This record gives sequence, C-alpha cells and structure tokens, in this order.
Amino acid sequence: MSKLIILAAPSGSGKSTIVNYLMQNENLNLHFSISCTTRQPRGTEQDGVEYNFITPDAFRQHIADGDFIEYEEVYADKFYGTLRSQVDSQLDAGQNVIFDVDVKGALNIKKAYGSRALAVFIQPPSIDELRRRLESRGTDSASDIELRLSKAEYELSFAPQFDEVVINDNLQVAQIETETLIEDFLDE
Repeated sequence: MSKLIILAAPSGSGKSTIVNYLMQNENLNLHFSISCTTRQPRGTEQDGVEYNFITPDAFRQHIADGDFIEYEEVYADKFYGTLRSQVDSQLDAGQNVIFDVDVKGALNIKKAYGSRALAVFIQPPSIDELRRRLESRGTDSASDIELRLSKAEYELSFAPQFDEVVINDNLQVAQIETETLIEDFLDE
C-alpha cells in the first residue's frame, strides 16, 4: 500500500535539501504532491507537473466544496493547497507521496490520512544557528530574517505533534536519519 511522507520545518532548517536527497533514492518510490496555486507559472513550470495552476475563484470554489486537505492564503488571492483527489490519485497509482509543507498543513494531512502518513519535523539545532543560516544565504533582508525567525519560534512549538523530529545540526546525519525513518515506515 502506498503511503504519505510529510516533511515540515521552519525556513532555513534544511528541509528542502533533505527532500532533494530523499528523492534520489529510487527504492523509496517518492513522488511530490502536486499542489494547486493561484500564482502564475515561473520559468519552465508546467501546469500539472510542478503545480496545478488555477484561478482564485476556482480555488475558492474548491475551498467551499471541502476539496482541500490543507490550504493557505499566503497573500491576498495567492493561494496554495493540496487537493485530496490529487493525493488519492497518486496513491492509487502506487506512488508514495512526499509533501514539503508548512507545519499546519503537515498536521492537517497527517490528521486526514492517520497511520498511512508519517509526519517528520526537521528542527534546527537552535534559533541562533537558524539565524546564522538565514544570514549566510544572503537572500533576505534583515527585516525578512527577523520575520522568519519569529515565525520559526512559533513553528517550533508544533514539533511535539509530529511522529518524528530530526534535529539538523549535521546535514549528512539528518539526511540519513530521515531516510532510515522513512524506510522503516514504508516497510511496516
């Protein structure tokens, strides 16, 4: 039976790097969840591949119909969400579906799929280390970093609600630890 793997973390915790590492392990049969968004495609993104691109009105209709497992309005009329029908279609096709989502979305997916889903929280070793990582990226302004750190403190409070917590103080160790957790879960 196909399963769901959910990874969530504060920005700068290394979640995306760990997800990319996991995707290289073909034995895990991981396939990204294809979310819906109301933003325009960027670069070479294709509808139905990276995202399902829909209008804000269509998104609101899906909300009204209760079609989303999780969704968020990031900015006015800029929605992201996961359709239950999309996930079920991927599971029915024999794919293990991996999610790279925010903490609330992760917990909503876990609630919807229960023991068929593994929710893993990737935690930075400390807020100070998270600050150092965000500053070393050189991609955010000082005020953006402060916002991310404030949000991270809030997100860290959700860690105990996850099935597993992996502390990323050494990337290679965190990658292997996460991979082992997933392998064990898929073998159950």
